[in-house]
Amino acid sequence: MKIARVETFILHVPVTNLEIADSAHRVTHWGAVGAIVHSDSEVRGYGYTGTHGHLATDRLIRDCIGEAFAPLLIDEDPCQVGRIWQKLYHSPSIRWVGRAGIVQMALSAVDVALWDIKAKVAGMPLWKYLGGDGQKRLEAYNTDGGWLNWTRAQLIDCARAAVDEGFRGVKLKVGSADPLDDVARIAAVRAAIDRRVRLMVDANGRWDLPTAIRFGRRLEAFDVFWFEEPMGFDDVSGHAALARAMATPIALGEQQYSLDAFRAFVASRAVHYVQPDATRVGGITGWLQVADLAMAYRLPVVAHAGDMMQIHQHVSLAHPTCDMLEYIPWLRVCFEEPATVEGGFLKIPQMPGAGTTLRSDAIDRFGVS
Repeated sequence: MKIARVETFILHVPVTNLEIADSAHRVTHWGAVGAIVHSDSEVRGYGYTGTHGHLATDRLIRDCIGEAFAPLLIDEDPCQVGRIWQKLYHSPSIRWVGRAGIVQMALSAVDVALWDIKAKVAGMPLWKYLGGDGQKRLEAYNTDGGWLNWTRAQLIDCARAAVDEGFRGVKLKVGSADPLDDVARIAAVRAAIDRRVRLMVDANGRWDLPTAIRFGRRLEAFDVFWFEEPMGFDDVSGHAALARAMATPIALGEQQYSLDAFRAFVASRAVHYVQPDATRVGGITGWLQVADLAMAYRLPVVAHAGDMMQIHQHVSLAHPTCDMLEYIPWLRVCFEEPATVEGGFLKIPQMPGAGTTLRSDAIDRFGVS
């Protein structure tokens, strides 16, 4: 089997309630920028990365896939995923302009498409191809109800609704101009839900170290499960200092683009819950590298769902470090077998592949040029 051509696409899908916000972003559409890798047989692989739906930057990722990576893929055996990953990652001209950001997100989309082909050729869902036994229960926690632009009443209603649907964990966005406002919002939600329900908070890199320490120490009163992205995304020493100063565990990873970046945080004891995103860290190949690193340090992995769960349900079901996955449902309408939560747990997908096969109408409905 050989790769015959590479087709690119950009999808923009509306988010919940017209617009959502965290401490750094306001988003109306989630972007899926990706590749359809066509083999010389009937097998096609689908892969994509997740974005905030900004067309100008989405085009840069698309062009990196189509102009930089696609020529290197033609006539390759798509099932030789590891060798192709090394070829693309170490391509001198591409590596010269970036080992993170746009280039790594483009590589992620291609790598996912190749794994999709590999699992389809084997006739298995990816979780099974990677060694999962189908007995594991993967718990979902709900992020799509804790946005920073929602009122306190909306937060309470959404948290209660999520618990009623079976979710055993909910996440709130923090990072307001006055951290005490966030403390009040956390207190209100914690009072509204059972203490056995996990409550996570996410600052999206908003604060400096002194603010994070003061805020972090207040979280102990509400039994917060983790404090996610409290400070600047690359500040290893700051996160290590924060980890020593408070009892609440630190979670991070969605802004890390390589195994080396994760290794710096893990080795410095600056993270407790490791959150790699296959759409940013070099695809499934890169994600598995990070998950194995975390396992070596006995740290749990809870993937960041920039893919809206489609890919990460498979790798999480297969890897022993994973028991939970973030739930955000915005892209479900795009896929033949959408990720589905019942009673707070992911249903185990059954179709061969990585869960990324687009519905026949997805590009017509949500594609942008």
